[in-house]
Amino acid sequence: MSKMKRYIIHTLSILVGAVVLFSCGSAKLSVANEQYARGEYYDAAQTYRKVYNKLQKKTDRPLRGQVAYMMGDCYRRLNMTARASAAFTNAVRYKYAETDSMTYLYLAQSKHAEGKYKDAIANYELFLAKNPESLVAHNGMIGCVKAVEWKQNPTRYTVKKANLFNSRRSDCAPMLQGEDFDQLYITSSTDKALGDKKSSITGTKNFDIFLAKKNEKGEWQKPDSIEGGLNTEADEGMVSFSPDGSMMYLSKARQDPNKDASVEIFTSTRSGAQWSEPVKLEITADTISSFAHPAVSPDGMYLYFTSDMPGGQGGTDIWRVGLGTNTEGTLENLGSHINTPGDEMFPCMRTDSTLYFSSDGHPGMGGLDLFVATLDTVGVWHVENMKYPMNSAADDFGITFGPEETGFFSSNRNDGRGFDKIYSFEKPSIKVTISGMVLDKDDEPIPDAVIRIVGDDGSNQKESGRKDGTFRFSLNRGVRYVMMAGCRGYLNGKQEFQSDTTEADAEYVVDFVLASVTKPVILENIFYDFDKATLRPESEKALDNELITILDDNPNISIELASHTDFRGRDAYNQDLSQRRAQSVVDYLISRGIAPDRVKAVGYGESVPKTITKKLATQYPQFKEGDVLTEEFILTLSEEDQEVAHQINRRTEFQVMSITYGLF
Repeated sequence: MSKMKRYIIHTLSILVGAVVLFSCGSAKLSVANEQYARGEYYDAAQTYRKVYNKLQKKTDRPLRGQVAYMMGDCYRRLNMTARASAAFTNAVRYKYAETDSMTYLYLAQSKHAEGKYKDAIANYELFLAKNPESLVAHNGMIGCVKAVEWKQNPTRYTVKKANLFNSRRSDCAPMLQGEDFDQLYITSSTDKALGDKKSSITGTKNFDIFLAKKNEKGEWQKPDSIEGGLNTEADEGMVSFSPDGSMMYLSKARQDPNKDASVEIFTSTRSGAQWSEPVKLEITADTISSFAHPAVSPDGMYLYFTSDMPGGQGGTDIWRVGLGTNTEGTLENLGSHINTPGDEMFPCMRTDSTLYFSSDGHPGMGGLDLFVATLDTVGVWHVENMKYPMNSAADDFGITFGPEETGFFSSNRNDGRGFDKIYSFEKPSIKVTISGMVLDKDDEPIPDAVIRIVGDDGSNQKESGRKDGTFRFSLNRGVRYVMMAGCRGYLNGKQEFQSDTTEADAEYVVDFVLASVTKPVILENIFYDFDKATLRPESEKALDNELITILDDNPNISIELASHTDFRGRDAYNQDLSQRRAQSVVDYLISRGIAPDRVKAVGYGESVPKTITKKLATQYPQFKEGDVLTEEFILTLSEEDQEVAHQINRRTEFQVMSITYGLF
C-alpha cells in the first residue's frame, strides 16, 4: 500500500497546508514544492529527482541534500521504501541531517521497513542522540530486535497470498460479511475501478469497492464491481457493517475543490442487492481532520475509526463514537495504551473486548504491523504484536475474521511495486490429547473399561475403552485434570496431571493398571531386613504410592494382606515370620489412616507357592505360564533358577475380601 493511499483512502488527510521550504530560484524546484504542497507526492518525487540530477556543482551540495530529503519524504509517503532509503541516505551524505535530525528517523524507518534491522538501529541511535525522549525511535529499536526473534520463532499462523482476489494493482482492506462468511468486500484500484487512470498524488488509480461471493459449492468467485451509486470517480474503500448487515460504513475521499483534500466516513444502506449512494456521517464539526477506517462493534453500540483530529497521542489515533441509544454522539480516544505518537489505524472489533488494529508506533517488524488488544476487567487495554508470519517488514493491515482463527488481511510484502495484496491466514487449532491403555496387574488389556476425565475448567468427559484396552481424549491447554478408570471385576484407578500451557500440539500418555477383585495382587517393592518383619523405608514409600492410593480410590473395599515365604526353614518359623510381616504392613496402613476393620493380616508361610502368570513368564523366561513353584518343582532347577524361584515365592499380596464396606 502506498503511504499516500494510506493517507487518502485509509487514514490521513493530505498535508496541503503551507509548507515552509527552502527558497530557490529554479522554476523546476518551485514546481516540485507546489506539487508537494498540494499533496501530489508522486509527481513531486519525479520533479525533485530531475532537480537533484541537475545539481552537480560542489557549491550545490547543501541544496542537493535538501532536495534529496524532500524526494525521500515523497517516497516515504508513497511507501516506496527502497527509494526512500536511497534518498534519505543521500540527504545524510550531503549533511542535511545536521539541519534536520528527522532525516535519521526517516532513514531508520525506511531501513526498518526493508527488513535491514542493523542499519535501522544505527540510524535510530543517531536520531536518539539528538532526541533522547522520542518514543517512536525507542519503539523502533525494540521492534528491530524483536523482529529477528519473531522470524526465528514463528507463530502457528499460516499465511498465503489469496491470488483469486488480487489484481495487477493494489487490493486491500478485506471485510467478510454474511452469516456464513460467504461475502468478501475488497478495496481495489484494479482496471475496473472508476476514476482517473493515474493520480498525480499516488501515481495509481483511485480505489473502488468490489465484492467476491461464494457459489453454491462454497467456492470463492472473483471479485466484481458493486452495482448502484456506491463507487464514484473518487477514492472509496475500507468498509464495515452494522450487526444486521443493513448499513455499510465506508471511507471516502473528499471532493470539494474549495477545501483541502481529506477523507471522511460515509454510510450506505442496502436496497435489495444494491447499495445506496453514500451519505456523509457527521461525527464532529471538524472539517479539516480526516475520519476513516470505520469499524462497528459487534453489539452495534460504537463506531471505531481513525482520525488525526486534535486531542490524540500524535499521528493518527483510533477513536470511537457512540451509535446506540444511550451512547449516541459520545466521542472517546482509546488512550495511550492503544495510541502512540506514530500512526494507529484499521481497527477491527472482533468482540466487545478484543480489538485488532495496525500501527507503526508500537514495536514492530517494520511499516504497519498487526496488533491485538484485549480489554481487562478494570478497563485497561493490553496490546500484543501478532508477530511473524502475520507481520513482515512491510505494511500489514486491514484484518477480517471468518470462522474460528481464519480470515484475510492485506500486505505489500514481497511486492517490488509496493502494491497491496490480499492474504489469507489460518491458525490451526492446537491438538492436545491424552491416550493410553487400561491393563490388569498381569499386563493384560482390560476391554470395555470406563474412563472419565474431569478438568478444573469445568470439562467432564467419559468414554468406554476399546476391546484392546486403549482410549483417547482431546484436552485443553493449561488445565488440571483428574482421571478415573474402572471396570466390573476390577478396582478403580486414578491419575492426576496438568496439561502444558505451551502453544503447541501435545500428546500425553498414561496407562491405568487395575487390580482384580477376584485374584490376589502382588505388592511390588515391599522389602524386609533378613529374618525380620520390620518394613524398610523404601517399602513404606511403595505402600504409599500403591496400596494406600488404591484404598483411598476405592473406599468400599476391605482387603486381606498376605505374606508368603519360600520353603527353606522350619514350617512353624516361616508361618510365624510371614504373619509378623503381614501384620507390619497392616500396622503401617492403619498408621496412615486406614480403618483397622478394612485390613486383615494373614501369614501363609510356604503353604501357597506362586503360580507363574503371563507377566512373570515375560519377566523370567526360564519359567512358563502356569508353572507352580512348589518345593518339588524348584528342586529340579539349576541353583541360579532355584534362587529366582525362591525370590518369586517370597512375596506380599493383597486380596479383596469385600466391595461393600461402609455401605450397610
